[in-house]
Amino acid sequence: MGYRLPTNMGSQYSPLYFLAALGAGGLTVSFFMWLMFWVPSSQAPVPLFDDIVTTFLEGGAGFKFAIGLAWLGIIYFAYLHIRLLVWNLREYSGFKASEGYRQMRGTRTEIQLLAGPLTLAMTINVGFILGMVFMPGLWEVVEWLFPLAMLAFLAVGAWALRLLGDFWGRVLTESDCDCAADNSLAQMLPAFALAMIGVGLAAPAAMSDTTGTVVVSLFLSSFFMVTAIISGAIMLVLGVRSMLEQTANPISAPSLWIVIPILTIIGITLVRQTHGVEFHLGGEGAGVETLGMLMYFLVIQIAFLLIGWVVLRRYGYFGRFVLGKERSAGAYALVCPGVALSVMLHFFTNEGLVLHGIIDKFGPVYWSLTGLAILVQFATIALVFRLNKLHFK
Repeated sequence: MGYRLPTNMGSQYSPLYFLAALGAGGLTVSFFMWLMFWVPSSQAPVPLFDDIVTTFLEGGAGFKFAIGLAWLGIIYFAYLHIRLLVWNLREYSGFKASEGYRQMRGTRTEIQLLAGPLTLAMTINVGFILGMVFMPGLWEVVEWLFPLAMLAFLAVGAWALRLLGDFWGRVLTESDCDCAADNSLAQMLPAFALAMIGVGLAAPAAMSDTTGTVVVSLFLSSFFMVTAIISGAIMLVLGVRSMLEQTANPISAPSLWIVIPILTIIGITLVRQTHGVEFHLGGEGAGVETLGMLMYFLVIQIAFLLIGWVVLRRYGYFGRFVLGKERSAGAYALVCPGVALSVMLHFFTNEGLVLHGIIDKFGPVYWSLTGLAILVQFATIALVFRLNKLHFK
């Protein structure tokens, strides 16, 4: 990345800058979608190093180009994610010793601290993607890695629950929460973090061959997913009511799109859990109902996309904080919806329409929907480059 990251920001640092690293990690996942749904897998539910190399060597020019570009995208954005994560952790450490941090704790803005565990949960997912794509023989030791990954996600989950416990404990016992001032959906950030932890914990349910690992994965992922739904539902109702009473906060307006990534993550969690129940526990899973679930989630995402677009356009948000010279760390919240919508389109197309025989894989309709997902993906990449240039000159 050809930008200079600021150092020793102190009180000028915002935990929302973790979203810059989160967005880069999400784009890493978006490039993995190409490999996941286009490369056939021989020994695992997902394509591994050997599968990808074989397809690259034996496939036509189109496959070679797509796989090569996916490799480059994964490498670049994984590097960008790690670099921004390290920078955030360093600046966050300095921020905790500043007056700005002390002023944040005990106020409604302390919910921004959940951006930290949210991003670290993404880091674990990025690590698994790098292992599957570039590490030969990974699947031979994967049953040992699944418990370690779940422990890592639980450690991040403990951090998130502790931060959230401090917030709810203060709000419910000290009664100093000004709900009317939360005229945005920024308070749904904890739901985003908990859902990200839940989807990571659900991965072994879909891919492990050990029944005990699958059951533990199902339980833990369900806990964080349900907690995310409860927390998100509460804050969604309070946020919408506050916005109806006072209008939406112009600075926090991108939070209107936070529902989009939350739904994508919950959708993937449910798909993984369904796979685990069907293939590892011998039960009857959702079947064609998975298509309905993904379709409902996609439709809700489009609805929130339209609502958020109306508000952002009326406030001139893009002209001020994206194309203009004003800087707000919260602008990075625009990246996650783009990544999430692209990923959801891939899942809806492949796990929904193709899997149930509604459309042919690699047919005209397939490439129309996949092309839309790629268009959203590259628009999001352009957004990331613009925001990084604006914030990290």
